[in-house]
Amino acid sequence: MTVCTTEAIAFTRCKRRKVVADFGGGEITSDAGVLLLSEADKRLRLTQRIAPQFDDPRCKGKCDHSLQDMLRQRIYALALGYEDLNDHQTLRKDTALQTHFRQFQVVFPYHI
Repeated sequence: MTVCTTEAIAFTRCKRRKVVADFGGGEITSDAGVLLLSEADKRLRLTQRIAPQFDDPRCKGKCDHSLQDMLRQRIYALALGYEDLNDHQTLRKDTALQTHFRQFQVVFPYHI
């Protein structure tokens, strides 16, 4: 028998806003897994440790997004099942992804 939980799950705050999964409706997303993935990434520092392993020949002063932020975008999208870069335009409007990327002062860019 399936046991459903109605307890709220709290995530790291987004600026001064509480981020909670409460299963009571409101803003609904099928990509809330990005919040869990983000928490794991922060604790393991996975993208923080991987980013320096890539060569980034871009002129830093002309870049809007860091290599680490672009890696996060790509890795998180893949983990959520979005394998095509053209999905990223749609993902920009997703509540969970907007919440996550505001924590890092980045809006999900149109493409890498």
